[in-house]
Amino acid sequence: KAMDRGESLGKGKRRFASQKAWGSAVVNQSDANLVVWLPPAAQREEAAPKPPPPPDVKGKKRKDEYYLAELAWEFWGPQASKKQFNASLVDGVYQTLKGSKFALRPVMALEYSQYLENYLWPNFGPEKASHSYLMSIVLMVNEKWRERVPPWEAFQSQPEHFSAFFQLLLDACLGELENSPSVAEHTFLLVFLIHCFNSLEVELIRQQVLCLVSLSIWTNLLPSRREHELQSAPKLRRYWLSILKKDKLASEEARSKAAKERMFLWKKIQQFLCVLENIKSEDPVSEELVHYCERFLELLTDLEAQLPTRRFFNVLLDDSHLVVKCQLSSLAQRESEGHLFRQLLERLEFYKGFEINDQTGSSLTTHEMTDIHYRKITSLQHVAFRHYPQLKSFSLSNVAAVDTEEALIKCLGKLDATVLHEIGAYLHLLPDPSAVGPPQLSAAFLLRLLVSHHKRRPSQIEALNDTPLYPTEQLLWDENVVPSEFYNGDTCLALPKSNLQFLTLHDYLLRAFLLFRLESTYEIKEDIEDVVTRMKPWVTPEGSTEFAGWSRMGLPIASFSIVEVGKPNVGENRPSCVRADIAVQPSMKSPIRMEWEGIRKHDVCFLVTVRAQMGLQERFDWSKPFVPQVGLVYVRGCEVEGLLDDEGRVLEEGAEPKPSITGDKRTYRVWLDTNQYQQDMESVVGGGEDPYETFNVFMRRKPKENNFKAVLETIRDLMNTECVVPDWLHDIILGYGDPSAAHYTRMPGQIKTLDFNDTFLSMDHLQASFPQYQIQCTLREPAQQAPPFRLTFPEQRLSSSGKRRHPDSHAPPDKPTLIVEPYTIPNRGPYPYNQPKKNQVPFTATQVEAIRAGLQPGLTMVVGPPGTGKTDVAVQIISNIYHNFPGQRTLLVTHSNQALNQLFEKIICLDIEERHLLRLGHGEEELQTQKDFSRYGRVNFVLSLRLELLREVQRLQESLGVAGDVSYTCETAGHFFQYQVLLRWEAFTSKVKPLAGKVDGVRSIAEGFPFLRYFATAPQPLFKGEDFSEDWQVAEGCFRHIKKVFKQLEEFHAFELLRSSRDRVNYLLIKEAKIIAMTCTHAALKRRDLVDLAFKYDNVLMEESAQILEVETFIPLMLQNTQDNFSRLKRVVLIGDHHQLPPVIKNMAFQRYSNLEQSLFARFVRLGIPSVQLDAQGRARATLCALYSWRYRHLGNLPHVLESPEYLLANPGLAFDYQLIDVQDFNGVGESEPTPHFYQNLAEAEYAVAIFMYMRLQGYPPSKIVILTTYNGQKHLIRDVLTKRCARNPVFGLPEKVTTVDRYQGQQNDYVILSLVRTKHIGHLRDARRLVVAMSRARLGLYVLARVQLFQGCTELRPSLSLLTKRPLQLHIVPNEFYPPARPVDSAPPSGALAVQSMSHMVQLVYHDYQTRVTALKDKATAEECSMEGVVSADEKMEAEGGSDTMEPSNEH
Repeated sequence: KAMDRGESLGKGKRRFASQKAWGSAVVNQSDANLVVWLPPAAQREEAAPKPPPPPDVKGKKRKDEYYLAELAWEFWGPQASKKQFNASLVDGVYQTLKGSKFALRPVMALEYSQYLENYLWPNFGPEKASHSYLMSIVLMVNEKWRERVPPWEAFQSQPEHFSAFFQLLLDACLGELENSPSVAEHTFLLVFLIHCFNSLEVELIRQQVLCLVSLSIWTNLLPSRREHELQSAPKLRRYWLSILKKDKLASEEARSKAAKERMFLWKKIQQFLCVLENIKSEDPVSEELVHYCERFLELLTDLEAQLPTRRFFNVLLDDSHLVVKCQLSSLAQRESEGHLFRQLLERLEFYKGFEINDQTGSSLTTHEMTDIHYRKITSLQHVAFRHYPQLKSFSLSNVAAVDTEEALIKCLGKLDATVLHEIGAYLHLLPDPSAVGPPQLSAAFLLRLLVSHHKRRPSQIEALNDTPLYPTEQLLWDENVVPSEFYNGDTCLALPKSNLQFLTLHDYLLRAFLLFRLESTYEIKEDIEDVVTRMKPWVTPEGSTEFAGWSRMGLPIASFSIVEVGKPNVGENRPSCVRADIAVQPSMKSPIRMEWEGIRKHDVCFLVTVRAQMGLQERFDWSKPFVPQVGLVYVRGCEVEGLLDDEGRVLEEGAEPKPSITGDKRTYRVWLDTNQYQQDMESVVGGGEDPYETFNVFMRRKPKENNFKAVLETIRDLMNTECVVPDWLHDIILGYGDPSAAHYTRMPGQIKTLDFNDTFLSMDHLQASFPQYQIQCTLREPAQQAPPFRLTFPEQRLSSSGKRRHPDSHAPPDKPTLIVEPYTIPNRGPYPYNQPKKNQVPFTATQVEAIRAGLQPGLTMVVGPPGTGKTDVAVQIISNIYHNFPGQRTLLVTHSNQALNQLFEKIICLDIEERHLLRLGHGEEELQTQKDFSRYGRVNFVLSLRLELLREVQRLQESLGVAGDVSYTCETAGHFFQYQVLLRWEAFTSKVKPLAGKVDGVRSIAEGFPFLRYFATAPQPLFKGEDFSEDWQVAEGCFRHIKKVFKQLEEFHAFELLRSSRDRVNYLLIKEAKIIAMTCTHAALKRRDLVDLAFKYDNVLMEESAQILEVETFIPLMLQNTQDNFSRLKRVVLIGDHHQLPPVIKNMAFQRYSNLEQSLFARFVRLGIPSVQLDAQGRARATLCALYSWRYRHLGNLPHVLESPEYLLANPGLAFDYQLIDVQDFNGVGESEPTPHFYQNLAEAEYAVAIFMYMRLQGYPPSKIVILTTYNGQKHLIRDVLTKRCARNPVFGLPEKVTTVDRYQGQQNDYVILSLVRTKHIGHLRDARRLVVAMSRARLGLYVLARVQLFQGCTELRPSLSLLTKRPLQLHIVPNEFYPPARPVDSAPPSGALAVQSMSHMVQLVYHDYQTRVTALKDKATAEECSMEGVVSADEKMEAEGGSDTMEPSNEH
């Protein structure tokens, strides 16, 4: 009956004129649009009727979508009434999906309608689980994973059923249900298993899947192979015997379940091999079958790439000989269908033989791998010597002579299948031929098996070192490795994955190297396509290639020549260097010519060969493949050495005056990649074309996007060196061991007493910061209990679960005692600037805990929600480390220059010596300070300070009446201090100290102080003469001031000896600076230089660590050489927020499939590493905070948010501090897509600009308003509207910024207007992390423009949407209120509010208000007889631009 109703949908002949909504489904004219369930806004408080059928739906797929949308509305949508579960309905839905061949749109619609959460899983029971039911759950989980939505949360409602569900799933995978799955269904089941094995951090999943890869799976091994493996690992034999013993005692049901789990992967492998054997070379093969085979290899690779799943499975995989059988299969021999299959097989073979001990998890060195290889070869030689005289020469040869693939084939290839089988049996690779009867295996298979097990494999490091760093044309346009930007996640790729765990540090860095290289390759590919397309290559009648267009970033090559090929280094076969000269003729336009002449040393450029295929009048078609159309043949990278002068010499950078070059041509000397050159020359020797004689395009890239080569070289250097991670951090980075092992409470050498310096403002503040302790102060007098404080903590340990526990777990839960010692900072001198700078931030208890953790050795994770003071915490940690450990050096790293500057500006305001601060990299010019903290700026500061200090020495000399030139150098000043100053001070102290407490003691200080004339410039009187102790402290402070002058001069003595700026900069970096700040990109670019300088540091603090790529987080930990094979790193502090947006990855395949967007911070959170979450925000109103606080645990508000006047006053002219404004179509159009993924919404753009104009008319400063959107297309559209409406009108001006939500992360403003753009499908805003960023940018007011119907149905956004929709969905304004605020926030406007009906209504209101005010100003000017030319001019400008028409929304955008 339901199917009949579904079939009836869509009858009729009418066509849609525009998008319309029928209750539950949004219907779009284009077939590409998705039909999803949407609750109507008008009926959200009452039961809504079922949606009537649309007038016309063309095609079966659209009928299926309407059928599913109607069922969702009736049975499991949020508005659906509670109905009895109907199993036949699940079957009907699944048959609909199956009939559509599991089309993506219906599956997306079902998942979005919460089919799994509201219907499938709540009603699940093993007795109800039909094949359709089971597959429906699998499809929903797979779709959630594809959409990057948390897939396992739905199962937490009934976790007790998951085990039964998983057992049914295993049966389905092996085809043991009544309805055996089809190939497509088998593929979906494989994808589900892949997701399970990639979610080992979820306990519900881990309990089920680890049973499939435990030691018991060795039941499937050959008995001889199993015995061989148990002999090599005696510890495993005890476990094996224990398993056998438990099996004997277990019940029949338990044994049956255990047997199924143990044999699952073995049976699945045999099932796969049967499928593979049935693919014949001469028969056509279905795409579904190929896809299944590819997914199965992906599953096996994932199992091999994680130690918990690899430990026992690797032997099982080897025993099945799957890799060899796949290599010999007909699918692998197919050129097109088997291309991705072969690539996946190569990855599986690589991980199968990875350099790791499967049992211990320790990395195997090259020497250990050689030993293993030699044992295999000698075992083969022993067998040959004992049993096969015909192999005598082989058995007596040295290993190096017979371990290559060619040598093994030559020796073993002459043997028949029987002998080869016998050899395999002797080596425990095959069963005894006498037990299995006549030979069933081909000689080709047996030979390949023996050769693959015994051939010498190249070292992974050697293979990496031979890999070219620049991408070539084969890599750039290989869709299996560098997919296009439209990857939707429904296919597998030949890419590594960055998941939860890694095998070794080599594996960790190798995956990072490959993924970073491929992400860079994708960006390079886009640049090449853009440049070549703009240059418009065309083929002449003679067959040559000419260029009809031009590109700013590309030029035709006039000539190219190789000028040097260096001899190979010892032990290498590639040239040591390859240099070439490239002549081009830049544009005569001065800016472009200057850009080309501004190419710097080490910039990366590309050489391209294009052989045009199109005529001059033919146009490029973006829908077709790029390479065949333009005729692109070769792409090679190069690194610029420099521009050549007229005499052929490389111009040195920084030369003044800059040499001039005559003529129009410019010649660049470049370095070519030696690895790539070697490969190309080998190809030429084999008869191939020489690509270096064909280049005709020279392409450059933007410098900020061109750092990939330096980063790749840094990663490769790390893999080639003894990369030593601190012992306490090593296992955690790989994802193993106790997650809390690096927490300070579990670390040896925990520091009991810490100086918190100026962290606390008072004793009350300290007591409030440690509610878990009983405070005991060493001083009883309240007046003496003033900061700063030293704190002594009791012994504290963390349980294995990561929770803090009392030292005596059996003792009553009394509060432990915290000993507080107030102390006085020694007097530093009589001048005001001698007084220490003090912190003014009243840190909360959780912030104090984060500061405390950061001071202790180990790993500290701080999760900072928006506005919770992450930067203040980071700055205080740095300051406290600086004062507690003055001999240690701290490295400060952030993702962006902006964040680094914000951090540095706050550090400058604390009590830290300015000479100890250093800012590396670009961006220091944006610091909001007059001082230069760059390398050369710091050198200049030191040199100028040196002169100033020497002048002080001269003044001191004159005050003491000492003759001679003692202030000439730092060295002479040091002698002066030693023989004049120090002697006078010692004489003074020996005379005055004995008089303490006597009548003449106080007077003797002032009379005998030797430096009284020197301090005549200090505030007077210097000594009050009232108390001996007080005056003595002043005298000591004065001497400390003098001593500090000479101490600094002693440190600056090296700058007198070092003459060059470079040497001075390097000395400053490695000796003088104590706090060194840089971005993660700068750290990756300059690692080699820093290591060569012997750069050292003890602590690393990273801000924005959740936005930094994993490898870019790891590299800053490795910027120094080890000491005695140990890392001196003591502390790592990571501060970030994994609930906000991750690192930006441009290619969707690397983001979704390879999980490249996962930061190290986010992975550590997944691993369960203890963290401190800051729990009080001070940025936004409490009402605005509620829009995103649900995402965090116990996020509250700081007192000033509830008490400060700016938060207690309403936004003038607006009835609410936040609103969700429903924006309908304008002229029948909602969202549009001029180019793929370039989404725009004219109605929302006009509405956003109208709100901005209204706020400006109410008096809001433009600097306090920001317009944000979720798509680049909408950003450009809003900027266009602003340019037309506001830019040239001084009444309005432009807002502080118009940008995307992603770009605005980490920034804030008082008022935010937000456009969500989409009206057909929710898009990437379904990612709750993006919603958190969007909702948390505003401090005082947030106004969201959206299609409410669309977003209300999204489960992930419901907590925020439920609050937003409680308020009216029309903008409510108060036109008679003006800025600045005056009305209390909790009171209604006295004159009421005006509800804006639509975007057009808002535009009209703004226009009339503007005209009224301009007229009033004109009348006032006339009455006062004043000139108002500025305003009249502004009005005339608007009228000239179109008068009232300019305020009317148009379709021109």
